[in-house]
Amino acid sequence: MTDRVLAIDGGNSKTAVLLVDADGQVLAQVRGPGASPQNVGLRRSLEVFDGLVREAARQAGLSPDERVARHTAAYLAGADLPREEQELTAEVERHGWSETSVVGNDTFALLRAGTTDGIGVAVVCGAGINCVGVAEDGRTHRFPALGRISGDWGGGGHIGSEALWLAVRAEDGRGASTALLPAVVAHFGTTTAAEAVERIHFGEAEADEHALCQVLFDVAASGDRVAQEVVERLVEEVSVLAEVSLRRLDLLAEPVDVVLGGGVLTGTGDVVVGAVRERLARSAPLARIRVVDLPPVVGAALLGLDAIGTSPAAELRLRSAYADLPVEPALDAVAGG
Repeated sequence: MTDRVLAIDGGNSKTAVLLVDADGQVLAQVRGPGASPQNVGLRRSLEVFDGLVREAARQAGLSPDERVARHTAAYLAGADLPREEQELTAEVERHGWSETSVVGNDTFALLRAGTTDGIGVAVVCGAGINCVGVAEDGRTHRFPALGRISGDWGGGGHIGSEALWLAVRAEDGRGASTALLPAVVAHFGTTTAAEAVERIHFGEAEADEHALCQVLFDVAASGDRVAQEVVERLVEEVSVLAEVSLRRLDLLAEPVDVVLGGGVLTGTGDVVVGAVRERLARSAPLARIRVVDLPPVVGAALLGLDAIGTSPAAELRLRSAYADLPVEPALDAVAGG
């Protein structure tokens, strides 16, 4: 069997599957809906993954009875605790896609996508927020990343809900005046924030927190102080996550990569990233701050190639080729059949 790596990036908003050979050549890639076990349940997650894997195998011209790959590298949102990783690993192995499998948190894939060796610290801010660190000697540092109950602050959902919260309080007198109020009202197409709240309550409107997150960033860019304070809090949180991981791994004084990724961070241009870079320059002056320019599924594939022991040329080939490849959604393949 030709050595192949099956890479799965299971995020909150989308799932990406990549099948590559040992030389780093992309054989197939598909994309489907988000399938975090914490959001849709373990059974549904595996149905989505299995449907996408089957579609990738079909694209690669593999027989339905043939193993898809030598190794599966699945890096998933929702694989936050060892217990979850163990449960997910057992399910992935049960499906028999490959001879060996590794399941980990998707932030490790982001770190690998943004580095040449998977060493350093990665902070992701997309639907949620998380951070992992890996030292050269193999030590790791991570956070539970379970939301507010594990001390988290940030992520697109959190910031979007903050925009609505601040607008409502500005309107009813409990909060400071802010341009978020007319912006949120315009977003919902209502005459008042109270009317928007009522429509959400009765299921007549959707509180799209990720869209509201962008509303908040736009208002902050216009100079609104209330919105700017939320952005400043996000900068603080991203910086603190990185600083704590660097400190726990004894890397504050080392020339190490700090990788930033996720739709919220990458979608704000230099507003957040630039401020994070300035803060980390004081606490970790040798750190190299990088915004990842490849999706986490590439990092998952690179971790898979590392696991089967391929050459550096395979990594270069994958990195060089991926940006030019079209993504083929396979939404019809996610029902598990």
